[in-house]
Amino acid sequence: MPLDSQQLLERFNAKMTPTGILFGTKVLEVDQPAGRVRMSFQIDERFCNPRGTVQGGIVGALLDDASAFAGIVALGEPGFIASMEIKTSFLSAAMPGTLYAEGRCLKMGRSSCFLEADLTDSEGLLIAKLSSSAIPIRSDKKPKLVDTRS
Repeated sequence: MPLDSQQLLERFNAKMTPTGILFGTKVLEVDQPAGRVRMSFQIDERFCNPRGTVQGGIVGALLDDASAFAGIVALGEPGFIASMEIKTSFLSAAMPGTLYAEGRCLKMGRSSCFLEADLTDSEGLLIAKLSSSAIPIRSDKKPKLVDTRS
């Protein structure tokens, strides 16, 4: 039996990927029927370029995480999401602080899925958008996650 939205939210926040811990990730909302997640990240100067803005690869990583989480939610069974292609459009510079992402699964198929994500700052300014095609991997293999409960 698939987990409901609240169970997924609790599970995502109880155990996190190593990069999720690095980025101070928190899953704020899960909408399982819609295949949608909302997340926050605590980004500091370690992730900035010499200009003082968040490096583009970090922005891409945040969006990749949000879209993958949405894919996992939409999968509806144990498994993983493996990106095949990612396109990131940068619309504004990201500054250190709290950033927010919404990831959405547009379509889940047997052998491929289509995902997207938006990244905004705390004022709601759209920073970047990602679109992705990926492979849903159905698997009972346990993911390598770090327990965040202290």
